[in-house]
Amino acid sequence: MNERKLKILAAVVEEYVRTGEPVGSKAIAALPDIGVSPATVRNDMAMLEQLGYLEQPHTSAGRIPTISGYRLYIDKLMTPPELPFDERERLDAMLAEQGPMSEELLIQNATTALAELTQCAAVVSDFSPKFSVISKVEVIPAGKRVYVILLITSGGSIKNKACRLEFDLTNEQLAMFSRYLEEHLEGISVAELSEERMENLTAAMSAYMMTMAPLVQGLCELSRDLRQHALTVRGERNLFSYEDLDKMEVVRFIEHKDELTRLLDDSFSGIRVVFGEGDDSFVIGNSSMIVSKYRKGDHNVGSLGVIGPMRLDYAKVIPYLEYFSQKITDLISEEEDPAERGEPDERNEG
Repeated sequence: MNERKLKILAAVVEEYVRTGEPVGSKAIAALPDIGVSPATVRNDMAMLEQLGYLEQPHTSAGRIPTISGYRLYIDKLMTPPELPFDERERLDAMLAEQGPMSEELLIQNATTALAELTQCAAVVSDFSPKFSVISKVEVIPAGKRVYVILLITSGGSIKNKACRLEFDLTNEQLAMFSRYLEEHLEGISVAELSEERMENLTAAMSAYMMTMAPLVQGLCELSRDLRQHALTVRGERNLFSYEDLDKMEVVRFIEHKDELTRLLDDSFSGIRVVFGEGDDSFVIGNSSMIVSKYRKGDHNVGSLGVIGPMRLDYAKVIPYLEYFSQKITDLISEEEDPAERGEPDERNEG
């Protein structure tokens, strides 16, 4: 694999992404930075095919990249352009178009913006709530025998559930239950909301279970919701516009998109690309998913990704994904309490 063959491989990938047609040796030889004859290009393309980086869909056709060809191009050959200043300003405006916002809304805005910019599907798996702390828990009367349990975390997540009881609670019962929840839940991390902890809480309330059972059950359900990873997909309908993708497979993806969670949550650093034909759990053939982690302090707390056809302009899409991932990391890490990072709080010094 000399430099010329690598240049030819990169040129084939970029021409195929641009045109959608198999690429012939004459088209590559005509490019200004190749500088060799069509016969030389043809020989090098044949070698690249033997090495598994190109394939020929028909005997008389040109070549197209294989999954291995795309991987080599993305890992070694691609040179994504740096986003210019005015483009970064535009992306910042898309993130914060509604002014100051919660962490959750920031991440949702980034996902919506990615779908719009790339005309692909954008996906986010947010597992940051498990690093948050329960900052408020409250039981609010909402009508005859109806009470709402409200849970708020330090990361800005808000969960609530309406529960219907058999009896109206007295003011004393409501005050006692609210006090008990404050004492045993406020200030603990979401990761500590284990099934065992909730079972112990239920057992400790046994004397009131006949009356409080729906509230305790509702609280258990909210704790499970907080511990689960939130998966959001935007722009799924963009996928129907690509001729390379099977429409029925796109429909199945939309129906079973929760299956993406495992692929999104695998540990890695930097950009990772998953190809549809290379992973059985990815239900769209001839597709790709580009994923980047975002962090909060020292923790990976979520994944941001773009799903599109395998014939995707990676050099254009990846800079957007990297920018949004880093921007989310910077913004949510700025808001993190110094005590949560184990750092001194300068406000208390001196």
